Amino acid sequence: MTDRDRIHFGAGVLGAHRHLSVFINCPYDDEYRPIFDAIVFAAVCCGFLPRCAIETGYTAVPRMDRITQAILSSKYSIHDLCRCRGEGDANLARFNMPVELGVSMAQRFGPDGDGNHDWLLLVPRGSAYVRFLSDLAGFDPKQHDGSTETIVPAVMSWLATRPDAVRVPTPSEVLDVLPTFRTEKERLDAAWKGEAPWSDIVLLAMRLARDSSLALPVPADAANFPHAL
Repeated sequence: MTDRDRIHFGAGVLGAHRHLSVFINCPYDDEYRPIFDAIVFAAVCCGFLPRCAIETGYTAVPRMDRITQAILSSKYSIHDLCRCRGEGDANLARFNMPVELGVSMAQRFGPDGDGNHDWLLLVPRGSAYVRFLSDLAGFDPKQHDGSTETIVPAVMSWLATRPDAVRVPTPSEVLDVLPTFRTEKERLDAAWKGEAPWSDIVLLAMRLARDSSLALPVPADAANFPHAL
């Protein structure tokens, strides 16, 4: 590979190895963007490859097909149900997040499921989510107050205890570098007129994690580690 070659998602250091892939299921609105950026950067700093519905850029493939494929190709997933509330004049909630959570859960219970998928459920602090999704009453969600200061520890404490986790930095260290990631990502978005490829965003997170000594040194089997650049 030469310096002129583009690194596409799913190849090279962006190889989507299932045991190191974590699907992020969350809102994509402007209000949530700082939280989304924090989850992406925290996942990279923990040695995982963040995945989402926009990773391929395909428009000819139905969105649900892209989401399902990304979830099935990930051993882990993170689901934030913070938008499951009435909004707008119609007072409707966003149900796509619970639907994607259901797809993740189906990997454990479906006919071809081997129980080899694990998920983190995030809910707003003090949320009465059990009242509208009582089937999740047996799971212990992590709560957050809509700030990066509460999201990053919640995500990292979960990722750090997964069977495939590597040595990780502390949430405080990640939060210190997070503003730099957000600034650099804003520049990247501006250069692409708001259409930055997902691969470029993840590569940016990897580079900053490496340059800030938040990621482990490149191991001999670098192909198995998404943060190995």
